[in-house]
Amino acid sequence: MDFSKIDLLKSELDVLRPLPPAAVRNLEQVFRVEWTYNSNAIEGNTLTLLETKLVLEEGLTIGGKKLREHFEVVNHSEAISYVQDIVNRNMELTEYIIKSIHHLVLKNIDDENAGRYRMVNVRISGSQQTPPHFSVLSEKMEQLIQWYDDYKNKLHPVELAAEFHFRFVYIHPFSDGNGRTARLLMNLILMKFGFPPAIVKAANDARLKYYETLEDASIRNEIIPFVRLISKCVEDGLQKYIGAVK
Repeated sequence: MDFSKIDLLKSELDVLRPLPPAAVRNLEQVFRVEWTYNSNAIEGNTLTLLETKLVLEEGLTIGGKKLREHFEVVNHSEAISYVQDIVNRNMELTEYIIKSIHHLVLKNIDDENAGRYRMVNVRISGSQQTPPHFSVLSEKMEQLIQWYDDYKNKLHPVELAAEFHFRFVYIHPFSDGNGRTARLLMNLILMKFGFPPAIVKAANDARLKYYETLEDASIRNEIIPFVRLISKCVEDGLQKYIGAVK
């Protein structure tokens, strides 16, 4: 895969560092709302972008919307803060961190399963792939962390992050919240390498393409279309950052 355009944009952004603190604060705010809105909308949350912003920034409750949908917004924002903290402290990626992110995603929604690997076998609706048996999850997750440690200095960061996302959802370690957690982990990896978060859009076509490319990777072992899709999201993020600072 050719990452030359991304590398060019990344070096353009690096030249502009250190970025003005006011611009960074504004960008982080914008990205937090967009990332939270899109990641939740992909999973069926019906709050709009504006409603998501109001819940996050004004602490408002939106009439006619489920309590769960509000928790999903607040939780996701907290999970982003935790991811930023991990990145700032340059902590290594571990199973504990993965479980902690998941715990934040599901707290007050499903406290019993928040931060715990599933104890049941599941099917993914709309997918032909059957996730691994629950009895092998600990082993599979250990292998995933090992894979990450082996490849973090060998693969391009975008390929590393996208493939980690795919491998994680393939294992499907939790009973709920896998998609949100996968996108948080993908961005944790990207941010560790100095990239802005990549926001997978929830608009109908984009959401469909996201699921289709993940399915192709799962069933046909064709991961390149998925990596390409994530690369486009990374490009968008880089261009937004550069545009805001220039």
